[in-house]
Amino acid sequence: MLSLRDLLSRHSPLLLIDSSSSNIQVGLLRSDAAPVWTEAIDEAGTAVFAGADRVLSQAGVRLADVRAYAFCDGPGSVLGIRTAAVALRTWRVVHALPAYAYCSLRLVAAFQLQAGEPAPFAVIADARRDTWHRVAAAENGELSPLHRTPGASVSGSLLTPQHFRSWAALPAGTRQVPYSVRDLLAALETTPLFHETSEPDAFLHEEPVYQTWTPQVHRAPS
Repeated sequence: MLSLRDLLSRHSPLLLIDSSSSNIQVGLLRSDAAPVWTEAIDEAGTAVFAGADRVLSQAGVRLADVRAYAFCDGPGSVLGIRTAAVALRTWRVVHALPAYAYCSLRLVAAFQLQAGEPAPFAVIADARRDTWHRVAAAENGELSPLHRTPGASVSGSLLTPQHFRSWAALPAGTRQVPYSVRDLLAALETTPLFHETSEPDAFLHEEPVYQTWTPQVHRAPS
């Protein structure tokens, strides 16, 4: 795992896209200049590309000048995350640059610990089918891996990031906390959050299983 400081010492400028929530956030981060950020509550298919154009233009940087990409691979909006992943895979066809991913809930949990949120607590996001994505912070400050937990098992002090879509009612007592990637990363510059990925895509707890379909001629019942 690498920190933001590690990434910028190796790859500057770095183009970062977070489309895990309905508030699409794009940043151009550099080791020798202030970061440039933009955000928009819009469809990911529009906001990801418009945001990238905006930060590059404001910084006076071309896409060809970027030295690496970073993105949130989840949990969050699968459509939004896959839109960002497709953009990165497309750009990497032209410029084969390193790509790094981070976990939205781990980012929030690390920030809340640093900000003094009493542990233990967990950061959750809707995983559908009455389950929740969950990263837990223990009393000793350790963060758990990302798990998918049945709704009936989710309890205790619970936080959820702002602007994350939820199809089920949040568990009783769950508090919304800000999800400003600019602010979270600024506070966690030296925290290991990023891992390199060879093929940007949305995080999956397990790979999908596909059944073989055998075509059959329809026959009327006798």
